[in-house]
Amino acid sequence: MTEVIVAASREEAVDGFGDGDGVTVVAGGTIVMPEITHGRLAPKRALLIGRAGLAGVSRENGRTVIGAGTTLADLEDAVEPLGTCARRVADLEIRGQATLGGNLCADPADAPRGDLQGAFLAVGAVARSAGADGVSTQPLEEFLAAREGRLLLDVAFEEPAAGAFAALDRPHTHAFTALAVSAARSTDGEARVAVTGAARHGIRLPSAEAKADDPEAAGAACTADIGFVDDALASAWYRERTLPVLVRRALEQLQEAS
Repeated sequence: MTEVIVAASREEAVDGFGDGDGVTVVAGGTIVMPEITHGRLAPKRALLIGRAGLAGVSRENGRTVIGAGTTLADLEDAVEPLGTCARRVADLEIRGQATLGGNLCADPADAPRGDLQGAFLAVGAVARSAGADGVSTQPLEEFLAAREGRLLLDVAFEEPAAGAFAALDRPHTHAFTALAVSAARSTDGEARVAVTGAARHGIRLPSAEAKADDPEAAGAACTADIGFVDDALASAWYRERTLPVLVRRALEQLQEAS
């Protein structure tokens, strides 16, 4: 028997989550429900946060805060590279239900599933989350590396001066991202480059960032930042040969947008 907790506020969501032990968070359900249906997940406690007031986008003085319960459909017109990345996730039905928190926190299973992770890394997002030690804020890359036992509340970032996105074409609308590169240039000129689909979660590409003004050189350097693996979506061999092309394309777009 699964214990079901319906959170009616952020505070109730945080209290219901506690330290996360044995808790399955359910928001849009586009990832969790198929896992339950196919017997891969049997929750002891299900925390429903769809009514917890965690959705919404606010902007003030160039800073954007996006609640974890915000649907991906509500991000389709966001600044680049977020907008393009969101529009490429699955189809209209999925985007209308799937939430930012579910996408960023999705376990990789047999392939990476966090389509938006790279885009948020590129804009320098910080994550606010709750866990056994209370509520805290940290850079998104730190959150992604240790997100087990954390309930994501929102992400925030300073809107970039320009952004770009390049990805492998999807063989099927419901496929997760096999490989995608997001790039952004901050208002002070810093370039950030990140990849989704090459590792268990999205990661930045510092070798490419160091050569961002030369897209060809950045593409040649980027493979030093990744330990490529085979999975259900693509082989390590294919990703290693394709990533330099996507890095080059994204940085060329970034130069044009700047």
